[in-house]
Amino acid sequence: MPTSTDAVLATLGAASWPPPDRRQARRASALALAAYDGHTRDQGTPYLAHPLAVVTILRTELHVTTPHTLVLGLLHDALEVTPGIADRIRTALGDDLVEQLRGMIPDHRLKQRAKCPGDEAAWRAKTLRLDDESLLVRLADRIHNLRDLQNSPDVRRRERFLAALADFYLPLAHDARSRTAHLNAAHTVLVSAYESCLARAEEEGPT
Repeated sequence: MPTSTDAVLATLGAASWPPPDRRQARRASALALAAYDGHTRDQGTPYLAHPLAVVTILRTELHVTTPHTLVLGLLHDALEVTPGIADRIRTALGDDLVEQLRGMIPDHRLKQRAKCPGDEAAWRAKTLRLDDESLLVRLADRIHNLRDLQNSPDVRRRERFLAALADFYLPLAHDARSRTAHLNAAHTVLVSAYESCLARAEEEGPT
């Protein structure tokens, strides 16, 4: 697990970026380490492993090379995990990135309150309004979460995730696939990961 700025930069592939983008990447890497430090996922793994996996999916499977998209992938959960880091991100990387990140997080989580009736519908409506870049990162996030789902100890969480994927994210990815080559690739990878997950579950049988 990378625990230094240089290691995160290597995951981003920032060495080949233009100097201004490399400077942005170094600031983003330091912010990611600060935001995710000390947090763990439902699976018990360090939280940082997830955004790094999303970046890797964007780079190696969806063939994304745009520095801003990869930085967005790195920080996509930062405001959810550590809401107080928003001002630091704004100072280091600008208002536009903070607003883009806010658009990718459910409102009840931004407000740090329990989920209420109507929140799921509001979140889906918000997701439908995402720009292509943000949607691409969200789909890469779904791909990694799907692959990591088997490691979650919460059976009901796994069931909810698969249900939401089937009735919302897969149709969304299908409808978006013609908009860009990257979204087309994301749709293909997401469908493949979903089918693999179902096949694995069938082989393992009821738990």
